[in-house]
Amino acid sequence: MTIEHPVEYVVEDGIAIIRMNRAPVNALDHPMVDALHTALLRADASKDVGAVLLTSALPRIFCGGMDLKMVASGNAMALRDFVYKLYLGTMDIQYRLTKPSIAVINGPARGAGMTLSINCDMIIAADDIDLGYPEIDIGLIPAIHYVHLPRQISRHKAFELLFIGAPITANEAAQMGLINHAVPRAELMQRAKSLARRLAQKSPTIMALGRASYQRANDLDYRRNVENQIESLCNVFDTPDGQEGLRAFIEKRQPRWAQ
Repeated sequence: MTIEHPVEYVVEDGIAIIRMNRAPVNALDHPMVDALHTALLRADASKDVGAVLLTSALPRIFCGGMDLKMVASGNAMALRDFVYKLYLGTMDIQYRLTKPSIAVINGPARGAGMTLSINCDMIIAADDIDLGYPEIDIGLIPAIHYVHLPRQISRHKAFELLFIGAPITANEAAQMGLINHAVPRAELMQRAKSLARRLAQKSPTIMALGRASYQRANDLDYRRNVENQIESLCNVFDTPDGQEGLRAFIEKRQPRWAQ
């Protein structure tokens, strides 16, 4: 049971394991996002699946975020279409899943890689990795995280993470309540599968109804706020500093911001 590269799909003991597999950093482009959507929908439709794990097939990276070379080469409308697909399209699929999902972070996660994680129901990470929101350093904004992060930790700590851009360790993230567990790398998949099996053993009907109720109870204006932030992100892409930041990142140099 496989979905070909760039996303692998297997079912083990009633658990769908979705592994991103686009070297070197699982950068998210159209084919990868489409494959993720297909895998998530396939897991949701399968009667043989009771829980979903989202992880990386690459041993030392979870997801580096959007494919910035693709972003820099596209026109404004093409970029807008991609951002809506990546953020709202993926969020809507994850929102409507009838199966619980766990992000299993086996390597550094950045930007949109963090977004994939926070849209899962639980997050477990290797304790030797770090997480972060580096967009501010390349002239972009981690706009989606403006919505959820202050709710999860605190407004002031969220501001620090989002506007300083420095990464935090998995242990720090667990202490903040940003992730559920930070565990030794050798135990990561075993612990994730153990959690997934406990979830999969529940009544599928009650899990589906309960998860939908939980999502509605905690949504509030979340989706509308995310959509507003997507517009902000698209506007940032169009600024001179947004374009300069992308060029500097691709050219591996320091950006020269407008004065």
